[in-house]
Formats: sequence, C-alpha cells, structure tokens
Amino acid sequence: MALKKYGNSETKNQKWIREGRGAGSGSLYKPWLTVRDIPSEGRSHRLFGHKSQRTHHLLSDLELAVFLLLEWHVDTLDIREQFPLRLEDTKALADEAGIDHPSIQGVLQIMSSDFLVNTSDSFRPKFVLQAKYAEALQNPRTIEKLELERRYWLQKGVPWMLVTEQDIPKVVIQNINWLYPAKRDELDNDTINERVVIYAHHFQQAPEKTIIEVAKRLDVAYGLPEGQSLLEIRQLLARRCFLFDILVPSIKLKAGELQAENITTMSEALRVSNQ
Repeated sequence: MALKKYGNSETKNQKWIREGRGAGSGSLYKPWLTVRDIPSEGRSHRLFGHKSQRTHHLLSDLELAVFLLLEWHVDTLDIREQFPLRLEDTKALADEAGIDHPSIQGVLQIMSSDFLVNTSDSFRPKFVLQAKYAEALQNPRTIEKLELERRYWLQKGVPWMLVTEQDIPKVVIQNINWLYPAKRDELDNDTINERVVIYAHHFQQAPEKTIIEVAKRLDVAYGLPEGQSLLEIRQLLARRCFLFDILVPSIKLKAGELQAENITTMSEALRVSNQ
C-alpha cells in the first residue's frame, strides 16, 4: 500500500535534506514544507518577506497573521517558517514520554515548528512559535504532538510558545480579510507599477486624509465608478507595493502612513504574488 499522499518516505526525507530544506538563514533559508507539500487549513500563502528578502510559505490564514505581526515588529531580524526538528531527538523524546512519534504507515515523519524567529532583543534573541486554531486543541493527538515539540525546544534552551487565533489582535485579522481577496485579482506588472506612481503622488498630496477619503475624492475627480479607486488601493496594499502598520485598522489608515516600497523589492514581491 502506498504512503499517504502528504506523508514523506525515508527516501523523500533524504532528498529534501540534500536539497537544503530546513537549512540556511535569511534569504538563503529553505522551509522544510512549502504550500505545495501539504493541504492547508483554509488559504495558503506565498508571501515575499521584507526582513528576509525571500519568499515565505505560510500554510493557513493564522500563520499569515502571525507572520505579518512578526514582519512588522522592529526587533525581528529573521523568520524561518516550517522549521524541521531533528528526527533523532524527537524520537528519543517520544520514547521517553511514552508518546507515539508522528508516523505514516510505519515511516517516522520529521516534525516542524511554524516559526523560528531571531531578534535583536538581548533578553530573547531567539524563540519559536507554533500556530494552531483553538478548535484543533480539542484533539488529544494534537496535544501530544505539541508536547513533543515543547519538550524539543525546552531541551534546546529556546523559548517555545503556542499561538491561536484568539491571541491575534482582531484588527490584524480584519485587515487581512479586507486585503487578501484583492490579491487574487489579475493585474499585469506594468499596470501595477503605473498605479503605484499615481497613488503615491496622491497620498503625498493629502497625508492627513484616510485612504478611504482619498479614494472617494479620486472617484469623483476622475468620474470613476464608486469604489474603483479604493479597490485599486487594496490591490496594491495586498501586493505589498506600499508598507503600512498592520495594527492600524484599514478604515483609519492615513495616506501619509503608507510608504511606497523600493522598485527592486517591489518587483520581487510582485513576482512572488503572481506565482
């Protein structure tokens, strides 16, 4: 009987290790799991990281929310998602605790943590976050696997924390829900670049106005359908063409609080968003 579709064989594990998955840091890091490897809880995301200057693979909306909070935190230096745990260590910990190690049809699976984070904070230079929806914590098997992960990082001397959607500020979830449907809209790069220039100009002209107010004024001034300018702004924000504080509600976001991304970084972000 073949291994389940989303389980790894020993051969596949070794192949991924040779490919450098789970190794490196910064722009050179390769996540152990990608959006193509396993089913996601809801929507999965490929997102260009401004801290790391590479594509991040986020397997749920919850992971996206956690990532955005980490990305905007001034102390964050590097974010390594889907970080693999050393199989020999998790197997020993499982045996010690009397917990069945994750396996599929007898093949031990390499466990991973959602985020390994390096910071400039001397009191906590490194920590690990595991993102789980609260509902999943009702599953005893999920709790067992989390306990293995907790013990693993305790053994390594690295703080480990569990994060659920209840720990994420509601404004972050609201902003994500507002922005990311617009990311799916088909736009070519020339159109996007042209709109960035246009909207950057108008934002500079009215820095104290909210983006909603700016959008309404532009609709009237150019005879556009109601809501057209705001839609275009959402499309640009979703593609990270402008940087802004994810903790500010979108309805209160002022034009002067948006910072246009530099051309090189924006081009890479657009390339990732179109894949």
